[in-house]
Amino acid sequence: MTTDTRPPHRPSTARPRTGARVAAVQALFQSEASGDTAETIIDQFVKHRLGADPAAHPDDGGFENGRVPEAHVPLFAAIVRGAAQRGDAVDAVILAHLAAGWPMHRLDPVLRAMFRAATAELMSGTEPPARVIIKEYMDIAHGFFGGEEPRFANGVLDALARHLRPAEFGLPASAG
Repeated sequence: MTTDTRPPHRPSTARPRTGARVAAVQALFQSEASGDTAETIIDQFVKHRLGADPAAHPDDGGFENGRVPEAHVPLFAAIVRGAAQRGDAVDAVILAHLAAGWPMHRLDPVLRAMFRAATAELMSGTEPPARVIIKEYMDIAHGFFGGEEPRFANGVLDALARHLRPAEFGLPASAG
């Protein structure tokens, strides 16, 4: 029996596309909190937060100070840019899949950033499949939250995916 020595609250560092999504959630959170543009945040992340920290201890998992040791940079940038460029449309789709009367500002800021990243990615085309996107963001939700948030996130992500990519679920295009 082997023991996983990674911290239980972080996705595997050996998955660059997952790392890109984790970094995108962090970047969208930071952009909202700071008011900085997507391009400024992308530049900051590429320079200071993506890739291994040469000063880090090898046993710390690499996620110290919000650093993402392995991230597919083109995917990271595409998600952040997509969420920023389609900001109003992304938020409108998310809002339509929240309970009636539940405003965006009531969502936890990390959950809001995660929904924005996932929605932007779902809106960007047909690859990867919606179920892969849901699984990836569920891994991220479990990494950031330990309570009911992952269950809530699963319901919203599933509804978003069915709305944005109905054909993948065998639904007519007008489903939602």
